[in-house]
Amino acid sequence: MRLLHEAGLAIEDESTVLNAEAIAQFKNHMMGPKKRLSKLSVGSGPKDQKIKVLKANPSNQSELRGTSTQVISSQKSQAETAKASSNRPSDADAARALLSVRPQVKTEPPVTDPKVLNDQKPKSSAVEKASSTPSKTSSNAQPKHKKSLNRQERQEREGDLKAAAELSLLQSKQKFNRPTQKVVCDVAIPESITVADLANQCSVKASEVIAHLFQLGVMATINQSLDQETAVYVAEALGHRVTLVKDNETLLSEALVNPNPPEPRAPIVTVMGHVDHGKTSLLDAIRRSQIVDTESGGITQHIGAYFVETSGGAVTFLDTPGHEAFTAMRARGAECTDIIVLVVAADDGVMPQTIEAIQHAKAAEVPLVVAVNKIDKVGADPERIKTELIQHDVLAESLGGDVLFQEISAKKGQGVSDLLDNLALQAEILELKAPIEGSAAGLVIESVLDKGLGPLVTLLVQSGTLKQGDIVLSGQEYGRVRTMIDSHGQSVDSAGPSVPVKVTGLSGVPAAGDVFRVVESERVARMHANQYQTKLREKKAAQSKPKSLDQMFLDAQAGETITQLSVVIKADTHGSVEAISEAVKGLASNEVDVRVMGAGVGQITESDVNLAEASNAILVGFNVRANTQAIQLMRSAKMTPFYCSVIYDLIDHINVAISGLKQPTYTEKIIGLAEVREVFRSSKYGLVSGCMVLEGALQRNADVRVLRDGIVIHQGALNSLRRGKDNVSEVKTGVECGLGIKDYKDIKSGDRVEAFTREMI
Repeated sequence: MRLLHEAGLAIEDESTVLNAEAIAQFKNHMMGPKKRLSKLSVGSGPKDQKIKVLKANPSNQSELRGTSTQVISSQKSQAETAKASSNRPSDADAARALLSVRPQVKTEPPVTDPKVLNDQKPKSSAVEKASSTPSKTSSNAQPKHKKSLNRQERQEREGDLKAAAELSLLQSKQKFNRPTQKVVCDVAIPESITVADLANQCSVKASEVIAHLFQLGVMATINQSLDQETAVYVAEALGHRVTLVKDNETLLSEALVNPNPPEPRAPIVTVMGHVDHGKTSLLDAIRRSQIVDTESGGITQHIGAYFVETSGGAVTFLDTPGHEAFTAMRARGAECTDIIVLVVAADDGVMPQTIEAIQHAKAAEVPLVVAVNKIDKVGADPERIKTELIQHDVLAESLGGDVLFQEISAKKGQGVSDLLDNLALQAEILELKAPIEGSAAGLVIESVLDKGLGPLVTLLVQSGTLKQGDIVLSGQEYGRVRTMIDSHGQSVDSAGPSVPVKVTGLSGVPAAGDVFRVVESERVARMHANQYQTKLREKKAAQSKPKSLDQMFLDAQAGETITQLSVVIKADTHGSVEAISEAVKGLASNEVDVRVMGAGVGQITESDVNLAEASNAILVGFNVRANTQAIQLMRSAKMTPFYCSVIYDLIDHINVAISGLKQPTYTEKIIGLAEVREVFRSSKYGLVSGCMVLEGALQRNADVRVLRDGIVIHQGALNSLRRGKDNVSEVKTGVECGLGIKDYKDIKSGDRVEAFTREMI
């Protein structure tokens, strides 16, 4: 410690850590004349290199003097050996860096005062004398000290080598090795892909993809979607292998093409016609059931699919709604059918939905069979029906056409068997076939969210065979088929072409009319479902773009003020949701814009109530009710939902709400016209106009307009009407009067005052 203090280092105790600068100062001091380095020890770890100062013992000063040179040379050899063995110059740098981060000890400047040096000189001489006269004991102990020093050297050298090896290994792990060759990736590009996803698949930064797009003249952001052609060009320009991924719709449409040999199948017959003309009653007669008794209002409001064994063979019947709101359902029924049975009531004749069904049949190029129903009722005239249908290009065989006509009474079962024979004949002419082997594909007829079973979907198989356990994909929904139930309510394991079944196991309720197919795995189904969801989001975002400033300016100039009626719809089936949404939107007018804020299948939930409350919307439950939590939330919000089971009631309710939002319409009636002859001021009444009533009569407090040169310059109300000095309530034609107009003082001689009334229509 004394030697360290002599070197100008302020050391408090033996555990003090010295940095490199302090060590150098201490070495320079000890290498001076008549001074030698005391015993020094260097730690082996790179993180804990310490200089431990051992107290000098006066009895072994000769030992210290004799070994100081060996210690210094040993340190030099250790450093050279470690440097040569590691062969990494950075190790020494790292060691010095580790030393430099140790807390520095404040050093005092070297002592230069001669008086102080003279005071210290005797002590130094004493030490020298003690060192210059070595004792016998110290000389005899020198070989033993050298032996221990060699052992210490080896330990320190091994520690230094170990530390250098650990540091080298650590640096080799942290070093990033750049690939010597460019990485080529297999990039799967769908119909639409974002810049971020493309960059991720190509293992490059998004900025690099954007740069390639900029070279093509395409300005894009990281979240912007690219079409397949552009994405392929960029991926190939980056040197990657490209695989085109078919979109969901293409994949599902191709699924309908089955390479297996076709075999005869049952015909699919769709029953259409105007509401309450007896479509479901006809199916009851064929199936010998009472379906119509279970339907709200006695009318069908969703598609029903039934597989029926008849004397002419198996037939699949689809029952479609007849109400005008269910146009989309009827269109779907026409698309997936082989034959259309048009039911027309003999006592009612051709109606709007009858004409619409004919148009669907023509658009789908499906043969038509006309069933003239209710022939047992008074006033029935089947011949009149044939004549009316001629106007719509439907010509009966009896009149030289090619359309089969059959007179029936669904209630009594009259003529039903003959109708089935005509259907079998028509199916034989069509030679209907479909492959039975292979993966199943077809159409979603209807979907409903069952409280106990979850999504319950009615599927119509068009090719292949659907089996329990198959992975079904339809739109954005997919899943493994858990159960299959036929139209008779029986559980089945498989369903072939033309067979409708209800299945469970899908992730949600797909849209009615969507194509379904069986895929090889859930991974493939999930990939296509996610892709379909992305397309739906992009489509929705494109439809909800805000108005441009130019459009807003034009609307403001036109004085466009449209009141909005918001509706939240929950229904029992997807088809009903679709039909109600379209019907409600169709009620919009130039004055009231009707918007469907939300629509879905299943019970009314808390989220539906929150949405209706936030958007001030009418909450509609069609064949569904609210759950317990939603009921409590509606009570606290003082909200009353509208429950209904017949679409007529719903439309009437919406119309009443629309009527309440419409701006009242007024009609004007001119009741009098006066001309200003003179204008004078009165201290009591202010500005008074002397007028002559030319037509009709002027009434106090009546609405008036001031016309100057035929142009309306002011509109207000009469606040005073005088005849002479008397206040009067009315002045008639040919009588002079004085009048005052509320808050108007710019009236001049020659102006005309027109009085009128407004009546609300």
